[in-house]
Amino acid sequence: MYNRILLAVDGSDHSVRAANEAVKLAAGSAESQVTIVFVADYDNAKNEVLHSGSSLELDLQRRKKLQPVEETMAAENIPCKVEILHGTPGPAIVEYANKEKFDILVIGSRGLNSLQEMVLGSVSHKVVKRANCPVLIVK
Repeated sequence: MYNRILLAVDGSDHSVRAANEAVKLAAGSAESQVTIVFVADYDNAKNEVLHSGSSLELDLQRRKKLQPVEETMAAENIPCKVEILHGTPGPAIVEYANKEKFDILVIGSRGLNSLQEMVLGSVSHKVVKRANCPVLIVK
């Protein structure tokens, strides 16, 4: 089964659905661990910094986006850890997944920014083209 599962999230409803699928995959093996990855997007970072009072508040805002996913993992007793990456989401996720050699990568089909998706293509599409491990895209 899949022991090293990477779950890419952004706080969207699709992320929560992806988390539910990651739970199902992790339940198949007692040795499974889920690594939840959130990318602090460079394009949004300036705006986030301007609207937050401090770096602590900014970190809390990011953690709040992760909370439903972490709660899903805790409810099912799935061991997990959180990694916050910085960069452009697609390339950052691919680089991390390839470097750490995960068994599978789980990602939602759509994220929070639908305008960028229409113009530039979805993050999930970029990830599936470049990741060296199997990718599960959740609708």
